Amino acid sequence: MAKVLVVVDMQNDFISGSLGTKEAQAIVPAVVEKIRKYQDNGDVVLYTYDTHGEDYPETQEGRNLPVKHCIRGTWGWQLADEIAELAEGADTYEKPTFGSRELMQDLAELNPEAIEFIGLCTDICVVSNVLGTKAWLPETPLTVDSRCCAGVTPESHETALATMRSCQVNVI
Repeated sequence: MAKVLVVVDMQNDFISGSLGTKEAQAIVPAVVEKIRKYQDNGDVVLYTYDTHGEDYPETQEGRNLPVKHCIRGTWGWQLADEIAELAEGADTYEKPTFGSRELMQDLAELNPEAIEFIGLCTDICVVSNVLGTKAWLPETPLTVDSRCCAGVTPESHETALATMRSCQVNVI
């Protein structure tokens, strides 16, 4: 089986919308380049969508992070335009919380030789999906490209990268 690239939550709200940061905006060109590289090699590229409903403020996450974001069907929920163009026809995973069990199950069925993760936010959804995948596929090499990730803050980004390194994830 080929390699798999998982593009985590490269959605408008995390880039330039309600939870956007200059760091998230800065990684978009590198993310586009990485996706194209995988596509050109004939590898699999999967995409996750942080997905909430109008009831988000009443959820546990919403009570702890009281900023409406990634409400299904809104501009903020959509992938950034330059990434959305590359994602047409690809498998996608809507996740109501940080990690996607469905993604991890599908990765286990694919049984790829290696998996690389990129996207947003390093310290929440990226680390959740990476460590969940590590639990499902402990012998599959996992990589996180730090140049294609951004956290809520630069400090929390670095902390998440250190956590993943300590769990034997290759951080480049």
